[in-house]
Amino acid sequence: MSAPDLTPARTGRALLLENIHADARTLLSEAGWEVETASGALDESELLERLPGVSLLGIRSQTQVTAKVLENAPDLRAVGAFCIGTNQIDLFAAAAHGVAVFNAPYSNTRSVVELALAEIIALTRRLTVKDQAMHAGVWDKSAAGSHEVRGRRLGIIGYGNIGSQLSVVAEALGMSVFFYDRTDKLALGNARRCGSLHEVLEIADVVTLHVDGRQSNSGFFGEEEFARMRPGSIFLNLSRGFVVDHEALARHVRSGHIAGAAIDVFPTEPKGSGHGFDSQLRGLPNVILTPHVGGSTEEAQEDIGRFVAAKLRDYALYGATTLSVNLPTLGTETTPGTVRLAHLHRNVPGVLAAINSVLAEAGVNIEGQQLATRGDLGYVVTDIAAPAADEVGRRLRELPETVRVRQLG
Repeated sequence: MSAPDLTPARTGRALLLENIHADARTLLSEAGWEVETASGALDESELLERLPGVSLLGIRSQTQVTAKVLENAPDLRAVGAFCIGTNQIDLFAAAAHGVAVFNAPYSNTRSVVELALAEIIALTRRLTVKDQAMHAGVWDKSAAGSHEVRGRRLGIIGYGNIGSQLSVVAEALGMSVFFYDRTDKLALGNARRCGSLHEVLEIADVVTLHVDGRQSNSGFFGEEEFARMRPGSIFLNLSRGFVVDHEALARHVRSGHIAGAAIDVFPTEPKGSGHGFDSQLRGLPNVILTPHVGGSTEEAQEDIGRFVAAKLRDYALYGATTLSVNLPTLGTETTPGTVRLAHLHRNVPGVLAAINSVLAEAGVNIEGQQLATRGDLGYVVTDIAAPAADEVGRRLRELPETVRVRQLG
């Protein structure tokens, strides 16, 4: 665990990678940060080179923020994942080094849902096959294998923010919705909760995955699951690349058991636009391949840019951890005319009393105080009338439970 020097610095340098929306740069620049941007992802060695002096880091899905990166980035205060998933960040190591992590759990939900619906309709009507034939100069006017989505059975695996909204919109199109989730979820509309994954696979005409990025989901959907799907059914994955066995999917598409598929995420993805891409699924009939663009609409990216950048700003300036995925949650409420001490610590009895003892012995008057805990971590923000003396910072850092101390304002 680390406990950097108590410092009143309010702003510094921010690094935004992977073509994060320009609104994020604007928001942080207006708040006083010097913002650097890069269009692609950085690997571990490149991150280690770029992070000295960087207090705020913004990434999307490709950049991996490992324990080694976090151990060697003492200036880093917060990481923003400008996407839904955070499995590309070592959350435990980030918390251990006092680095807050934020994401955008809701901002691109609608965009992913609309892409899924567009692909369901296109695959069910076999529009990809018709399109290829026309480009090849073949006029194939036939209804064979083409269906309406109305009356079809949609199986949703993972009934979170995206899966549940997809459920509602698909029902409005006349589809019957069945879903499976490992945790109890409220069924919306006429959707029916199934007791097992296999039950969904044996019912659905269309199966779509919307599971999270936890490591236990690696290889979640493979040969056995594809074999259990109904002959002539359709498969979509817009969640995580590593949850699906692409070789098994390719075999079932070639055999005709799976009539069509749409894949937006892959086990290994290029670092940026223009890089080469390969997959066992290239060239297969009625298969739609997209370059991880489920949330890549201008509307979603604009909203994500503003949302996550605001979280980074508020944490750096006020110590606010609302919607942090790895630290205890405290809001932005501050006491007017005060300076804030933010103390992240191991969650054991007596820490709050120890902090207040240090402040009392130094004659520091507390104007306001908030405390929150989350698992092994505790987080307390204390508003004081004037900046704390260096001696106060030294004594707070020396508390055995201290992870990180910051002075804000």
